[in-house]
Amino acid sequence: MAAICDKVVEERRQMGSYRFVSNSPEETFSFAEKMAAHLKPGDVLLLEGDLGAGKTTFTKGIANGLGIRRTVNSPTFTIIKEYRGNLPLYHMDVYRLEDAQEDLGFDEYFEGDGVTVVEWAHFIKDLLPESYLEIRILRLEGDRRLIEAEPFGDRYVSLCEEIFG
Repeated sequence: MAAICDKVVEERRQMGSYRFVSNSPEETFSFAEKMAAHLKPGDVLLLEGDLGAGKTTFTKGIANGLGIRRTVNSPTFTIIKEYRGNLPLYHMDVYRLEDAQEDLGFDEYFEGDGVTVVEWAHFIKDLLPESYLEIRILRLEGDRRLIEAEPFGDRYVSLCEEIFG
């Protein structure tokens, strides 16, 4: 993993994003769990990727790293699920809001006392805060995934440096 990280550090300097290759769902979970140790109240993570790419697995890792012991699953039909741990976790799946125009109070979560994870965030792009960490999970062969993080704002550049650097 150290060799991958060294290569990733050099690549992201050239491309403005940070990358990690996961070889299994367990490795994706573990990577997200370790990321959680660096998260602070008010952090916003946007997760993008095809169906089955690993967005919910990633979120489960974040939850475990935040000390949440409840079962975490996708809030597809409820839109938002809240979990209590060392920090609250606000898990959103906004896939069904593609054409929604109503304000559902997302800013209260984004500015809240917990960590917000939003799956399919591009559907609510006009409602997103100015600063966040966008994480794209791309399928490679088999169970391998490319996890690419792009920071928007100084807080998230610092977060990426802590995690990937």
